[in-house]
Amino acid sequence: MTVTAFDPNADLIVVVGELRGPLGAQKYRFALDTACAETLVTPESVDRLGYSAREGESMTAVTTALGREPGYRLRVSSLKALGHAFTDFRVNVHDLPDSSGLDGLIGLNFLRAFNYEIRSKEGRILVSPA
Repeated sequence: MTVTAFDPNADLIVVVGELRGPLGAQKYRFALDTACAETLVTPESVDRLGYSAREGESMTAVTTALGREPGYRLRVSSLKALGHAFTDFRVNVHDLPDSSGLDGLIGLNFLRAFNYEIRSKEGRILVSPA
């Protein structure tokens, strides 16, 4: 079992994750989002790793309070978060509000591989392989 800490007083559950691409690996700030079906990464984040929309698998759209936002699906070399890593991992590339301070959202396509417990009062996420 792995344990990941987060700020229990923050408005969102934010964890540090690592993405790897053609230009190496970088750490990013992700919000844990159990209402998000697919993990989302901002275009700026994947650009810094050496990816572009040309490498995308398909076009996508997400519906937000502001309407439908276009984006695309992309496979990153690896995504590591919550003490676990996946290679050749599919993400949706979409914008997030600049004011969020986030580089992405950890969605259910990552979380489904685990049993996890969020202890909000303690500021801890307990994760074990399913």
